[in-house]
Amino acid sequence: MKSKKMNLKDLSEALGLSQTTVSRALNGYPEVRESTRQKVLEAAEAYDYAPNTRAKTLATGHSMAIGHVLPLSKKHEMVNPIFADFIAGAGEIYSDNGYDLLLSVVDDQDEESSYRKLVSRGAVDGLIVHGPKVRDRRIALLQGLGVPFVVHGRSSDVIEDYSWVDVNNKRAFQRATEFLLDLGHRRIALLNGLADMDFATRRGAGYKAALAARGIQADQSLMFHDEMTENYGYEVCNRSLAMDKPPTAFVVSSIIPAIGVRRALAEAGLQMGRDVSVVIHDDALSYFGNVGEVPEFTAVRSSVREAGRRVAQGLISMIQTPGTVLHQEMMEAALTVGQSTGQAPALREVLERDD
Repeated sequence: MKSKKMNLKDLSEALGLSQTTVSRALNGYPEVRESTRQKVLEAAEAYDYAPNTRAKTLATGHSMAIGHVLPLSKKHEMVNPIFADFIAGAGEIYSDNGYDLLLSVVDDQDEESSYRKLVSRGAVDGLIVHGPKVRDRRIALLQGLGVPFVVHGRSSDVIEDYSWVDVNNKRAFQRATEFLLDLGHRRIALLNGLADMDFATRRGAGYKAALAARGIQADQSLMFHDEMTENYGYEVCNRSLAMDKPPTAFVVSSIIPAIGVRRALAEAGLQMGRDVSVVIHDDALSYFGNVGEVPEFTAVRSSVREAGRRVAQGLISMIQTPGTVLHQEMMEAALTVGQSTGQAPALREVLERDD
């Protein structure tokens, strides 16, 4: 008969093995014979036995938990749909490998002390660093604490070598801007993330590089930075349309503010894709789908959920095999053409007149 309350002692007696042997078999120790390991695993499944997490921690020296420290401030909250998708992907890997997720939401000024407490208490086996800024101080801090960690993104101007998984933000925004330039657009607005975020710096560099390659000077009045909310996209689009020379296209750092851009264009009686073009990034989100045979938005597409999987797998590999090389992985964004882009109005008028 199955027993949901079976403990290690009960399982050992049922198998006729010592508790040490059963524990080592369950925890993957190499000195246990494969036949014995299989016998123990099959019995554990048959009896619905799950190791006591605290006992396992004491026996192995591992907490079997991965830490995420999220700083909150009035300007920037990491708890958003993008973070939710990242955690969904990372959580799949944690579950497959027997790890729990430990989430700490702290005030900005308490972030450093939170990292120190997690490590000193042995509460986590590793950490994921979110939202890296330019010259991010957390990298040196965690290296000094001697804990495995992987950064979701990268930090410019950091001397230390560290593990990271990032999308090629510069190339993605260079490609997005080039696509609009090829359609005849010359006044292209950039709706970017907060200016101190490293991804925003790299995306801005890609945008400027594409313009410079065509001999176009970047116009500061067309470059915007803020938290990537729907209202941000709505307000910036309205202000831009009120300019003496409004932009004919927008490159937007996320589908979330792009929805605000779409709302503003509709209220102004403009058709997205014909009157004004829009290219977005990070469109592969669960609750903001950009799908269909011809997606609504043209996008440089990267999966945040897949990034979560890769970051989690990289960290667990570092934890399970200490001394391995740093995990550094670059993901490329794929350009997908949707309904939100078309020829610049001036170019379209010329072509239509020629017809």
